[in-house]
Amino acid sequence: MAENKQPVLKVDDIHSYYGNIQALHGISLEVYDGEIVTLIGANGAGKTTTIRTVSGVIKPRQGEIWFNGVPIHGKPAHELVGMGISQSPEGRRIFPRLSVLDNLEMGAFLRRDKEVQADIEMVFGLFPRLKERVKQYAGTLSGGEQQMLAMGRALMARPTLLLLDEPSMGLAPVLVEQIFEIITRINKTNGTTILLVEQNALMALEVASRGYVMQSGTIIQSGTGDQLLNDETIRRAYLGAH
Repeated sequence: MAENKQPVLKVDDIHSYYGNIQALHGISLEVYDGEIVTLIGANGAGKTTTIRTVSGVIKPRQGEIWFNGVPIHGKPAHELVGMGISQSPEGRRIFPRLSVLDNLEMGAFLRRDKEVQADIEMVFGLFPRLKERVKQYAGTLSGGEQQMLAMGRALMARPTLLLLDEPSMGLAPVLVEQIFEIITRINKTNGTTILLVEQNALMALEVASRGYVMQSGTIIQSGTGDQLLNDETIRRAYLGAH
């Protein structure tokens, strides 16, 4: 990556805690415009905590986070959405008693422009199944459909940076492939920069520009998607089960 180019996201020496338990020990990473960058690692490695810290859900006790050159550590999550950071969280967290359409409109809650309807149609173009279910309660959707809705809702904020936390969790293999195809389309068609946390390291590294490997709240390795895919240590530790 060109040294004179400013990253969209710069995380510098972040230490995050849950109560007295330290979850992140000096995390540093960068995401540049138009990239898909993935965080891989075992359960409990700190991937979701990193996403939650970037999105403002957790305030770091030490370190700095910069978004397009502006410091954002300590800012609340709703302010970050307004600035252009949107998250599709682990576990989807859709509104089960609202319709598919209502969920999508909630994603555009902070917007005051006149393009919301056009973006709903854009989401339906990415996820035709959601258009078929537009009036259905979100809680009655299948797991795959709920994941599509969570991603669609995040896109309705028109993010510069999209945070995806475990988008393939609990899905059948055919749906996993579909979700990753759509992630690639969102990146290429919309130009959306993506930070992806994913248990399925093989799929994540196949779509990622670059990746970071996490272990016990630290980053132990980084490289391009291809470099990490072809690294023997990474293959044995994270790709053997796939």
